[in-house]
Amino acid sequence: MYGKKVWIFADAELPPVGENPIPGHESVIIVNLSDCPATINITLLYTDRNPAQGLVATVGAKRVRCLRTNDEKDFPGHTATIGEQYAILLESDVPVVAQYGRAEPRTVSFYTTPGYCE
Repeated sequence: MYGKKVWIFADAELPPVGENPIPGHESVIIVNLSDCPATINITLLYTDRNPAQGLVATVGAKRVRCLRTNDEKDFPGHTATIGEQYAILLESDVPVVAQYGRAEPRTVSFYTTPGYCE
C-alpha cells in the first residue's frame, strides 16, 4: 500500500491574492490509493494561539482531493488568514500521499512540498 497515515507541513502561510495571472493561494492535495474512503483529521498549529482542531475531510477510495485552506467548504469552521504563519498536521485512518502547494504572487512563483510523514 502506498502512503502514510500522518503528514506534517511545517511551513504554511496563505499569501495575498495579488494581481498576477495565477492568484495567490495555498492548498493541501491528498491522494488515496486504498479501496476505502480516507477520513483525514486536520490540526492547524500556530505560533501564538491555540491549535485549530476538529477539522475533518474525506477523500474517496482511489481518488485525489485538493483542500484550499481559504475555502470554507474544504476547512469547515476555519479558514487560513492571509500572512499568518502556521503548520498543518494531517492524520488519516488509511495510508494516503499528501503534498502542500502555494502560489506566491509576491514572487510570482508556485511550489509544492511533500512534507514529513510517518
